[in-house]
Amino acid sequence: MSNQSFKVVGGKKLKGTITPQGAKNETLQILCATLLTSEKVTIANVPDILDVQRLIALLKGLGVEVKKVGKEKYTFQAKKVDLTYFTTEEYQRDAKSIRGSVMLIGPLLARYGKGFLPQPGGDKIGRRRLDTHFLGLQKLGAVFNYDDDKKCYFIEGDKLKGTYILMDEISVTGTANVVMAAVMAKGTTEIYNAACEPYLQQLCKMLNKMGAKIEGVGSNLLKIKGVNSLKGTSHRILPDMIEIGSFIGLAAMTQSEITIKNAKVKELGNILSVFQRMGVKMEIQKDDIFIPAQKRYEIQTFIDGSIMTVYDAPWPGFTPDLLSIVLVMATQAKGSVLIHQKMFESRLFFVDKLIDMGAQIILCDPHRATVIGLDRRYPLKGIQMTSPDIRAGVSLLIAALSAKGTSIIHNIHQIDRGYQNIDTRLNALGADITRIDN
Repeated sequence: MSNQSFKVVGGKKLKGTITPQGAKNETLQILCATLLTSEKVTIANVPDILDVQRLIALLKGLGVEVKKVGKEKYTFQAKKVDLTYFTTEEYQRDAKSIRGSVMLIGPLLARYGKGFLPQPGGDKIGRRRLDTHFLGLQKLGAVFNYDDDKKCYFIEGDKLKGTYILMDEISVTGTANVVMAAVMAKGTTEIYNAACEPYLQQLCKMLNKMGAKIEGVGSNLLKIKGVNSLKGTSHRILPDMIEIGSFIGLAAMTQSEITIKNAKVKELGNILSVFQRMGVKMEIQKDDIFIPAQKRYEIQTFIDGSIMTVYDAPWPGFTPDLLSIVLVMATQAKGSVLIHQKMFESRLFFVDKLIDMGAQIILCDPHRATVIGLDRRYPLKGIQMTSPDIRAGVSLLIAALSAKGTSIIHNIHQIDRGYQNIDTRLNALGADITRIDN
């Protein structure tokens, strides 16, 4: 799978309706949470993507009974969990390939008093430290050992106790891990500087349905009263806001008329307003977003006339996962914008491919890029390129779809990790994307 490429014939206008998949980042948290109970948990709207398939395989390896009961619907039952699976080469190999595997340790610690984790892999977007996870779990009473030879973490803590935790950074997966451990700790836990992304709110809502006692959901101060056990439940995953933003950017870049169905608009925070500031027109029709075909779009300036800056910030700020989409879109806009990637270094390095395609971008440093919009006077041209991470991969795909000529994008397993059948779904709108084996 890993050596496939996309051949993309650009310059085609797309038209039609597309439904976003379930949210990848929420799914990874929710699937890990199924380990917290011996009862059956039913999850709907599960996206069929590589990272999710890998995590489901890990859960099966741990002894979780997984059944597919409908399109994108599964049941999970962690009646008997086999902790010896942690020591197998298979677990160490598979868990390394997906960052979401780190969220297995919170639930396992809560229910079994121990967990084990090889150093996870995933994206090449700079350092993504795990200290936040470990510091939070240590405050609850867990003890960590790191085996340098095996590059593995062992964690033990059979009597977790509630406490006050000030998170050292606003980490979504870090908060999720600590919440999952704290729901069954003895006493009360307060987590301050907690992430409050919709995905984390969804996790807390599901845990509360299972019998957890979490207050402050949606804020950065969570109060959790520990309970002895949790029961089964059913839960539906939100639509993926990153896919929604990607489709908005795609519509603008390719002058296409696209309707995004069932977008859960209320859960999108400031995403739509950032795209509107970039000049994209859209109409909200109940829970659908209609983007009319636009010949041109103009980036707004600030009130004093200075250049627009778009930067990422923890929720409810603009999500870092959509900055690369905004950057690509800006290349064909009228006007200029400064893209400031604050949360991860080296996520902007893919701009060299866009420069090769003819975009006017000044990479100021690893965190900032200034894009001078070409106002469609000079279309991007098709080239050969490689996808470095999930979000940059889709940004390059959008660039290729708007470009003149044919592009080849290598390393597309990075795109498959986060986007379900993206080629088939976009081809249904009129794109020309062929998957080729190298």
